Amino acid sequence: MTNSLPFNIVLVEPEIPPNTGSIARLCGATNTVLHLVHPLGFSTDDKHLKRAGLDYWQHVAIRHWRCLDDFLAAQNELLLFFFTTKVTRRYTAAQFKPGSFLIFGKETKGLPEDLLGL
Repeated sequence: MTNSLPFNIVLVEPEIPPNTGSIARLCGATNTVLHLVHPLGFSTDDKHLKRAGLDYWQHVAIRHWRCLDDFLAAQNELLLFFFTTKVTRRYTAAQFKPGSFLIFGKETKGLPEDLLGL
């Protein structure tokens, strides 16, 4: 058995609980680490999660980050992949490897344009 690093999915300021729940379920099923960058548009306390049907939440490896700057400062930039509709390079051209961070912005605004160099 090989000891490979898991992939990481990063949600920057997610706003819609069911979207985050679906991604968390995917992370749990694929041994992928979910990173949630605050502020969140919803509560992650037990009462709210159970009401949303997210009873598997405790089985997902989740890391919380106070803000995007804190998250970025703690990472190797060579492993960061930013997903946006605002550029022409296709995601299929990227060279993902175990340990990579797949970073998605909030549902209504995406990632900050200054982060993307736009």
